[in-house]
Amino acid sequence: MIRIILLAIVAVSLTSPNAAAQDAEVPYWASIAAEEANMRVGPGEQYPIDWVYARRGLPVKVILRFQGWRRVQEVDGTEGWIFSGLLSDTRTAIVIGEELAAMRETGAPGAPLRWNLEPGVIGVLGDCVESWCQLDVNGHRGWVAQDRLWGAGEP
Repeated sequence: MIRIILLAIVAVSLTSPNAAAQDAEVPYWASIAAEEANMRVGPGEQYPIDWVYARRGLPVKVILRFQGWRRVQEVDGTEGWIFSGLLSDTRTAIVIGEELAAMRETGAPGAPLRWNLEPGVIGVLGDCVESWCQLDVNGHRGWVAQDRLWGAGEP
């Protein structure tokens, strides 16, 4: 009986997509995994909801852990608590700045332009080399200057 329980625990921990994010040292990058996620003023359901996120993939910086809750910071500096099960370790980034950001074929300023990305566009983050990062925005892939992405680099 104990053996079955232990096997079940191991299987769940190995298959959880959020397992790596939950064990990471803070600070670390994460993203919103749910279609809707409540940000609360404290680490528990008894605390009031301060904000409701309805944007899966939004990058957040985890700055504190408390039991099953994570204190996160978003791109504009807003901080609050989100239940850890609503977060993913998938690295994403959001385009920042006032103007369009060039997505290029390679990580170089003179590389051919693929697309122009509006501020607020979110993509899955790939490798970052020097000052450029690979970004996948719904299958549109290219390189974006790292200084135009929040969620890239060290948290």
